Amino acid sequence: MAWFGPDFDRFFKDLAAHNNKEWFDGQRKRYEENVKEPFAAFVGELIARVGALDKRVRITPQEAIFRIHRDVRFSKDKAPYKLACSAIISAAGRKDHGVPGMYIELGPEKVAIYGGSYQPEKEALLAIRQRIAAKPAVFRSLYTAKPFAERFGSILGERNKVLPPELRKAAEREPLLYNKQFYWCAELPASRITSPKLADVMMEHYSAMRPLNEFLLGKV
Repeated sequence: MAWFGPDFDRFFKDLAAHNNKEWFDGQRKRYEENVKEPFAAFVGELIARVGALDKRVRITPQEAIFRIHRDVRFSKDKAPYKLACSAIISAAGRKDHGVPGMYIELGPEKVAIYGGSYQPEKEALLAIRQRIAAKPAVFRSLYTAKPFAERFGSILGERNKVLPPELRKAAEREPLLYNKQFYWCAELPASRITSPKLADVMMEHYSAMRPLNEFLLGKV
């Protein structure tokens, strides 16, 4: 049985045309029944599956799922609601975007699956770079491995122009040391949302990214 019905997609398309509090309040029951509750159940399933492989992941769906409300304080776009559901499945959930895990986003435009360390703190970033410098061949073998490369392509992220002196020699062999983010992304058609195999597809992507996540965590 599919996790989501056709109204998951329709709700966000309608919201895009009526992105205001008055419309949303009038559609709240529809949102809760066809979007919020199914998404929470789906995230709970993924947490259980990931947790069976990684005992560090012991969070609840509420700790993983982002609010639908946008932060509009510093944005010219004052539309109050996001047009997709999203969650981070990791040991820290949404509280720490630097902890490697799996970020998912479901909306009418696409299904997105991310992994890696998106916003590592200064100490965590240095630790990642030191691991790469110490084991460049291992690192390269992980991001060029066929399961990872076929699904995600390459490692993305903003880069620093300058590295600490002790890392510059290693960066000649592995330029990704200049990254200050280490993440990757796969995008699938939005039509996958209503597939009964959606959780299986997510876990296939998780399995492909897990060795690299473990490396970033210092477990490889």
